[in-house]
Amino acid sequence: MEKVRDIKVEWQVMSLAVLNEDKNVEGEFPRGLDSAWAPVRVIIAAEQAHGQDVVGELYTAMGELIHYAGVADYSEVITRALERVGLPAELAQAGANDEHDAALRASHERGISLVGQEVGTPVVALNGTAFFGPVITEIPSGEEAGQLFDASVTLASFPYFFELKRTRSGAPQFTQERQQFAQVDAS
Repeated sequence: MEKVRDIKVEWQVMSLAVLNEDKNVEGEFPRGLDSAWAPVRVIIAAEQAHGQDVVGELYTAMGELIHYAGVADYSEVITRALERVGLPAELAQAGANDEHDAALRASHERGISLVGQEVGTPVVALNGTAFFGPVITEIPSGEEAGQLFDASVTLASFPYFFELKRTRSGAPQFTQERQQFAQVDAS
């Protein structure tokens, strides 16, 4: 988004494992909720060691590996994402322990406190107003992404706007991006 609009994105780590740890969500997470801890623990460890600027890069690298490249093994996702963004491989060890969980929970709380507990990810805060979403099934790029952002800012500017929702008609589509990513990943 920073490529098409004059904005600065500040990332917080939101954890579905933290959000759902006291809920019965069996079957809602194909890999199991326990598997969701390692990636976000590594992101927090990376942030603590290398600063806030690495959070977005590492989130993006992990997301591309999971969603575009189809890597199912989170250990591999973590290792490859750290390598891709030029961070030390030793950071992967943070995924296996709770050393950074207090910081993870604090980051999660900073984001979720803006919208409440009955949401998922992503949470987006725009000019002091936060929402769960946008939830989209195909990822826009370029000016189309900018227009979606502009519309979100417009909705956020109205103090009494809370939610738009409809039943999803399909799963997220990553086909074109997956092909582009596979070409980049192979080089």
